[in-house]
Amino acid sequence: MRLEHLEIFVTAPPPPGWGGRYWQIVRLTTECGITGLGEVYAAGVGPVAMQAVIRDVFDRHMAGENPENVEMMFRRAYSSGFTQRPDPTVMGAFSGLEMACWDILGKKRERPVWALIGGRMNDRVRAYTYLYPMPHHPLPAFWIDADMAAEAAVALVDDGWTAVKFDPAGPYTLRSGHSPAMSDIETSVAFCRAIRAAVGGRADLLFGTHGQFATGGALRMGHAIAPYSPLWYEEPVPPDDAAAMAEVSHGQPVPVAAGERLTTKAEFAPLLRAGAIRICQPALGRVGGIWEAKKLAAIAEVHNAQVAPHLYAGPVEWAANVHLAVSIPNILMVEAIETDFHEALVTGRPKVENGFVTAPEAPGLGIELNDDIARAHPYDGDRLHLEMQEAPCDWQHGNAFGGGAVD
Repeated sequence: MRLEHLEIFVTAPPPPGWGGRYWQIVRLTTECGITGLGEVYAAGVGPVAMQAVIRDVFDRHMAGENPENVEMMFRRAYSSGFTQRPDPTVMGAFSGLEMACWDILGKKRERPVWALIGGRMNDRVRAYTYLYPMPHHPLPAFWIDADMAAEAAVALVDDGWTAVKFDPAGPYTLRSGHSPAMSDIETSVAFCRAIRAAVGGRADLLFGTHGQFATGGALRMGHAIAPYSPLWYEEPVPPDDAAAMAEVSHGQPVPVAAGERLTTKAEFAPLLRAGAIRICQPALGRVGGIWEAKKLAAIAEVHNAQVAPHLYAGPVEWAANVHLAVSIPNILMVEAIETDFHEALVTGRPKVENGFVTAPEAPGLGIELNDDIARAHPYDGDRLHLEMQEAPCDWQHGNAFGGGAVD
């Protein structure tokens, strides 16, 4: 069984685009005709250039190889360019291709992927969702309105969800960490207060940021939201600064989570060693794939940390996240995006029911791409999956982050 053929689909979800501007889905085919799906998460280059990277990684490190040899292919990609260090673009490309290998292997053996990476530890896995606007909520007002957020949270909790995430403390800029404006702190406290009052003890609050704070500002924010007992404080400072992350983790009471922007276990290890994070959030389409995430989970386990795979992508990465979660003992929960387009793009997609997702039983990842839908929604622009703003924090008129919605 050898890897022979690669297809790439760059598919744009319809507006508002929950999950990003586009999704980069790959399909590998072996010489004996078995196919496998994977997904490459947010690349730092445009989609045309990224397709060239994906093809180069496949041709250079994987074509003609037995898909069983995941470790060998990983080492080739990790060592490319005489580096042996995390490169998010190369490893992002490899991550999606690696997922497809596991999908192929599961189909070949007629077993779900979780059965190939340690077996079933969890019959079902807890899921959480970001707070998205309800149909009657106006945009952009929703993103900075605590009462609307609380209404959305109640609807989700009534539907069985036991954790909701929100991030009212923007902006997310390409500048280095900033101290949040007092208005941003007040808005964040108002969100935590309103949502906690609305859902009580029925759900956990997950407070999101994107590494945008300086250390002192992150500490101020952590102390401000702590009275409402969030389950986590997500990426309060840039994730490549283990010392700053540890200072924030040890200097305020809310557990720190991070990982969506980290690549391979090598970037998580310093944070875990320093006790800087208590919850690891790997994006499987960037971290190095399913096998690398499995290794990371083991390292996290040794440090008494939990795993909550990140998702701001399409349904293929979601399926991979679920298989990983089923197989590990220190899973906390998985992030889910439940839209009609996620559902339509693939068949067999694991579904969240009453706040949990059940271990899939179909071979491989258990999903198949709907080619007609993928091709009917191509992305033909040149922008990135997600982009940060250039303007700095606005100290006079307030700040807002549009929840990942794309324009």
